[in-house]
Amino acid sequence: MTTSTITLPDGDPSQGPTRRGFLRKLLSLVCGGLAGLVPAAAGLVTFLDPLHRRSAAGGFVRVASLETLPADGIPRKFAVVSDRRDAWNRFPHVPIGAVYLRRTGAQAVEALNAVCPHAGCFVDYVPIQNGFLCPCHNSRFAADGRLRDSRSPSPRGLDTLEVQVRDGTEIWVRFQNFRAGQAAKIAVA
Repeated sequence: MTTSTITLPDGDPSQGPTRRGFLRKLLSLVCGGLAGLVPAAAGLVTFLDPLHRRSAAGGFVRVASLETLPADGIPRKFAVVSDRRDAWNRFPHVPIGAVYLRRTGAQAVEALNAVCPHAGCFVDYVPIQNGFLCPCHNSRFAADGRLRDSRSPSPRGLDTLEVQVRDGTEIWVRFQNFRAGQAAKIAVA
């Protein structure tokens, strides 16, 4: 019986993977990965973009006209209506909070945020007491927003807001909320 050996040429696929074939497959994999990575990264940036945008909060909002406030300095409550935006949605002309406005002069107005600085409840103006009362924990405030009772659980008086009287009749307020439960007045972003 005779045995014969067969020798195969170098490029024969039955011999197994070659260096050139391996590099070709590696280059195809890298190019395909990069081609898929570009649209995936663009989609991810587009999806996460609203999370990095700053809100337009803190701008002035028209709240009322000067004629709606009594000249005697009694506070009146007004809803603050503006466009609201969260990360991906825009809600036009919705209530974003409330303020108490009171005249302090012919063209001067004071604005107080209607939220108690203790726990975030809305305060009520009580005309008989000429001040504000928080129904949640009985914090009491004077008509100008200062703490009326030293035993009040509120760490500070009502939060004042910046006011502008434009065109002699329009009351514009820079509305913003502040952290509850802290003595320092820190704006909520």
